[in-house]
Amino acid sequence: MIASKIRKVLVKAFLKPIWRIFVQPFVSQTVGTKVLYWIIMGRPLNLVQPEDINEKIQWLKLNWKHPLLSQCADKYGVREYVSEKGCGDVLNDLYGVYDRVTDIPWDLLPEKFALKCTHGCGYNIICNDKAKLSRLFAMVRLEWWMRSSYGSRHAEYHYISIKPRIICERYIETPEAILPNDYKIYCFHGRPHFVAVATDRGTSVKWHFLDMDWNRMNIALPEHTQGNLPIKPVCWDHMSEVAVKLSQPFPFVRVDFYEENGRTVFGEMTFTPGAGMLRGYYEEAGMKFLGELLQLPQD
Repeated sequence: MIASKIRKVLVKAFLKPIWRIFVQPFVSQTVGTKVLYWIIMGRPLNLVQPEDINEKIQWLKLNWKHPLLSQCADKYGVREYVSEKGCGDVLNDLYGVYDRVTDIPWDLLPEKFALKCTHGCGYNIICNDKAKLSRLFAMVRLEWWMRSSYGSRHAEYHYISIKPRIICERYIETPEAILPNDYKIYCFHGRPHFVAVATDRGTSVKWHFLDMDWNRMNIALPEHTQGNLPIKPVCWDHMSEVAVKLSQPFPFVRVDFYEENGRTVFGEMTFTPGAGMLRGYYEEAGMKFLGELLQLPQD
C-alpha cells in the first residue's frame, strides 16, 4: 500500500510532466500511449493480444476511428446526437454556449448553474450560490482549461478535434438541495451490462458497482465499494432504455445520467473512462471479466 502511494506521487509529480513535455510531442500516438500506460500502470501495454478492459480501450483509442466519437465526447456536440436518437427529453436545460471566457454573461446567469468546457473531462465549475462564487477564480480556471489540449495531455486523441467551448447548464439537485447520485452505465456493443453509482457527491464520494438488476457486483476492490446499497432510481428502466439507444454504434461507451424528481437527465458519454487506465478493480473478476465483454472490431 505504501509503495503504491509513493508511486502515485512520483507519477503525478515527475513522470507525467516528463511524458507531456519531453515524450508526447515528439512520438507517434501509439508510442506515446504505450509510454504513458507504462508510467501509470507500471507494466507494458499489450496491443497485439489485448485481454483486460484497459488494454482493449487503448486498442480502440488507437485503431477504431469512428466519426461519432468526437461528436459524442463533445459536451455540446453530443446534444445533437442525443436528440437525433429520439432522446431529447433527457437533455438538461442549456443556458448558453460560449467560444470565449469573456463571452459569459455572468450577471445574467441564475443563482445556481454548471459551467463545463466541452473538450475534456473534469473541466467543470458547479455553482450552487453565485453570490459566493469568485468570478475571477472561475475565469482563470476556465481560461486555463480552454487553452489546454485535453486529448494530448491524457492520450485520449478523439478529444483533440473537439472545438473548445464552454456551456452553461441548469444546476441539478435533489429536493434536499444536495447533488444527485451519478449513474454511469457501462455499455458493450449496444447493451448495458452494469452501472457504477456515485453517491454522496457533495461530501465524500462512495462508489457502488451493480448489475442491471440492481445486484451488487464483486468486481472492485473493497476500498472502492463503500456504504449501503443505494436505492434504485424511479426512472431506472427509462435510463437503461436511453443507454441502449445511445450506445448502439459503439463497441464500448459509458453513458452517464442523473435522476431529478423521478426524471432521467443525461450527463455525458465517455469512451475512455480513466483514460483507459482504470484502477481499483480485481484483476480476474474485474479487469479481465470486463475485457471479455468487449469484442474488438475486426475491420
